[in-house]
Amino acid sequence: MESPDARNVVQLDAFKPRLSLSVANAKITHGGFDGPGYDNCSGYGSRVASLGSDALSAYETLDPPPHYDFYTKTEVFGRQRRFRPSLYQLHNDPKDSSPPIYEETNAEPIRGEDSSEEDEEEQKEPPSEPTRFGWIHGVMIRCMLNIWGVILYLRLPWITAQAGIGLTWVIILLSSCITGITGLSTSAIATNGKVKKGGTYFLISRSLGPELGGSIGLIFAFANAVAVAMHTVGFAETVTELMYEHGAVMVDRINDIRIIGIITVTCLLGISLAGMSWESKAQILFFLVIMVSFASFIVGTIIPASPEKQAKGFFSYKGDSDIFATNFVPGWRGPDGSFFGMFSIFFPSATGILAGANISGDLKNPAVAIPKGTLMAIFWTTISYLIISATIGTVCSNSINCGDISCQYGWDFTESKPCTFRFQSIGLVSAFAPLITAGIFGATLSSALACLVSAPKVFECLCKDKLYPFIGIFGKGYGKNEEPLRGYLLTYVIAACFILIAELNTIAPIISNFFLCSYALINFSCFHASITNSPGWRPSFKFYSKWLSLLGAVICVVLMFLLTWWAALIAFGVVFLLLGYTVYKKPEVNWGSSVQASSYNRALSQCAGLNHVEDHVKNYRPQCLVLTGPPSSRPALVDLISCLTKDLSLMICGNVVTAGPPQSVAQEASSERHVTWLNKRKVRSFYRGVVAAELRTGANMLLQGAGLGRIKPNVLLMGFKTNFSSDTPQAAHDYISILHDAFDLRYGVCLLRMKEGLDVSQSPQSHGERRISAAKMNLLLFSFLLITEKKINTQTFVPVEAEPQRSTGFQKAQGKKTIDVYWLSDDGGLTLLLPYLLSRRKRWARCKVPLGFLQVIALIKKFRLGFHDVEVLVHRFEKMLDRFRLDTNPKQDCDSGSERQQEEPWRITEQDLERNRSLRQIRLNEVLKDYSREAALIVITMPVGMKGACPNTLYLAWLDFLSRDLRPPVLLVRGNQENVLTFYCQ
Repeated sequence: MESPDARNVVQLDAFKPRLSLSVANAKITHGGFDGPGYDNCSGYGSRVASLGSDALSAYETLDPPPHYDFYTKTEVFGRQRRFRPSLYQLHNDPKDSSPPIYEETNAEPIRGEDSSEEDEEEQKEPPSEPTRFGWIHGVMIRCMLNIWGVILYLRLPWITAQAGIGLTWVIILLSSCITGITGLSTSAIATNGKVKKGGTYFLISRSLGPELGGSIGLIFAFANAVAVAMHTVGFAETVTELMYEHGAVMVDRINDIRIIGIITVTCLLGISLAGMSWESKAQILFFLVIMVSFASFIVGTIIPASPEKQAKGFFSYKGDSDIFATNFVPGWRGPDGSFFGMFSIFFPSATGILAGANISGDLKNPAVAIPKGTLMAIFWTTISYLIISATIGTVCSNSINCGDISCQYGWDFTESKPCTFRFQSIGLVSAFAPLITAGIFGATLSSALACLVSAPKVFECLCKDKLYPFIGIFGKGYGKNEEPLRGYLLTYVIAACFILIAELNTIAPIISNFFLCSYALINFSCFHASITNSPGWRPSFKFYSKWLSLLGAVICVVLMFLLTWWAALIAFGVVFLLLGYTVYKKPEVNWGSSVQASSYNRALSQCAGLNHVEDHVKNYRPQCLVLTGPPSSRPALVDLISCLTKDLSLMICGNVVTAGPPQSVAQEASSERHVTWLNKRKVRSFYRGVVAAELRTGANMLLQGAGLGRIKPNVLLMGFKTNFSSDTPQAAHDYISILHDAFDLRYGVCLLRMKEGLDVSQSPQSHGERRISAAKMNLLLFSFLLITEKKINTQTFVPVEAEPQRSTGFQKAQGKKTIDVYWLSDDGGLTLLLPYLLSRRKRWARCKVPLGFLQVIALIKKFRLGFHDVEVLVHRFEKMLDRFRLDTNPKQDCDSGSERQQEEPWRITEQDLERNRSLRQIRLNEVLKDYSREAALIVITMPVGMKGACPNTLYLAWLDFLSRDLRPPVLLVRGNQENVLTFYCQ
């Protein structure tokens, strides 16, 4: 698109909303571009002419090239955010008309010339940046510290002695494969968009939705909080053992663990409250201590073993091939002597791979840091476990009887068990044993500190999403880094409570199962997002496989039951309980999850599959197109049809918008507030709005275009036009023409009439129409200005007020009343089917459907009406038709009368009255008044007016006289003369 001339540029400036005096003084941010040329093509309210010159040159354009700002939701300090010009700006001439309502929300309005200088001074200094970490410091080191733990120092030698070097490697590699697959899945999810705070919860919830994400986020945060207690108790037990070796006792063993644990977790809380910078420094210190302990262990294996160490089973590399060969095979002992027994003990040590992802909000670039740091941590920790297990199995004897390999070196361990069964092998082998003790301290404290930081950050994101009640207070952040101080205190309280127990052997399996459950869902999230083929699934990390992710998810679930079956049941029970609550509450969030994409795929597949299914009368369902206008304006019509179709068939609420500015009516027809109103009313219905020059044209568009494949309407439902006698004759003619159009398209037709009327909107309007007044337009514009002033960036229209939810009689139980059915003509059975479907609903279950009214024609003949009464009714009917009659002057020729009738087809002639007898409809109304005054609903077969032979106004007068002055609601029903009922079984 070429740039406009100078005159048009000036006109674009007129697109700014004219602010009133009360609004003009508000502080509003400029929404334009700050660069040359196309940079000034901002959203609404920006000045295209704000360049150095008064007009754009011939080489400049309003259509800018792609830019990062067009897709981001955040702003960069020091420059204004750029906005893509809207389609309206590119497509429409600004001189033609004012912009539509939705156009106003695509950008920010202009800052006034009288903006205060204080705002400019406030923006001179950029805000201080919070602490951010790279992939080494923020992810890799943190994950490695969490994976290395007391199991490395105290349990790995024992596992090697039991399972042998070979099976120990299998256990390590199997655990690493599971964590590696989870790491690949985590990397794929983390690179599919900008990752914010929340870690594991954020990844799962934004991928699978709030239902599973919320439940996992809550139990994952709780598991991390209890894990703080586990690691702290491990540290406290080690300190207590050292104290007992030196004869230092405070109270007793249990209370000493409690005292040391509480003091330790309090110190860790102080480090966490000091900020992430202090916490990261502490983690680096712990990392260095562990690396020094590793170095001491490796050096110790090279130093020749002293006689004291040989007496305990450590021979260094003396005869290493013989000891290695002996220790390579399993030597099961004790009740836990099995492969899965050893695996269940080792695997919890590998469950720290999400420590880096859990602080995703504190990373410089999570999309780079999480994949790189997590996978590198898994790789290096796996290598370290393999080296230590192979080394300890090479330098320490696993023999317990004389005659084995140890006797070759002059030692009998029959009475004194070798080192591998005392758990202190690494300290024995080390060049300096206190360094191994320091390593144990570093491993336990670093893991406890990582969990103490992870739990509040995950919980903070969950609280901000407001998925569960009573936890929002913990979602408040403090300081430049938005630290969850309240979450830290809550985690401290939970950890302290479990530390006081001082015995976590029963709770530990539950925590491991919670971590495994999280891994399973991460893998399933990656698989599910890939299998749905959603265009939004575009991870930059390509080294993953959806089938490998599925395999990882299955393995995690199997391991949960193999490790501790009862703990797995508890974990799944908690997940399903929280899942059920979230599904029931239906939180108002929309994260574009893979579950939504999967729902679309399933619906599309099922719709396409129906093309191969032939229609059968036994499977007939009344699929309803309801001309409600805005659904909130006719709630009774919506409620009645919802009772018919809920969980049974299709319901579409149609809205024909015929008046107002072109852009406004288009926005009104497609407004999401109508769908929101239906959802809040719990009505299972689609909404479809169209813009048309007149009501009949719009209704025709809906009749022919609504639906998808075989899921399309076959019954048209409308409210009865009660004001036809006061409305224009053409409006009455068009109303009946819609019925004829529906019959031509083989629709069934139903009309609902209520004594109090259907339209509850403030200003009475013709059926299906919706006009937007100038006052409401100004109110909406004012609302937009207030919204943009608060810098709420949205791409959709935000209504000023929600549509009211008015109650109707169809929402209540109908009690012991009747649904009176008048099956006057055989229309295929629709007149009988609809009352039956209503009677199946709970609200209508106590209503009886009497069939004695089927022979209503006989009642009319037997109904005693005096001659005078009949004359009064006929006179009243004819008086109602006076304004529609064609005046026939005997002096006028017949041709002029026929020409007038062609110009005004709604005119009624004497021939029409003679040809279409109306006495039956007149007398039937008296029968209804006499026999159905206490009914909950009257269902009556609607007569059909022959098109071309019966004028539309006469036909409408029939229907009006048939259903007028009746206390119960009246539903006029007419099928399309095709069977909807059958008494055959095939």
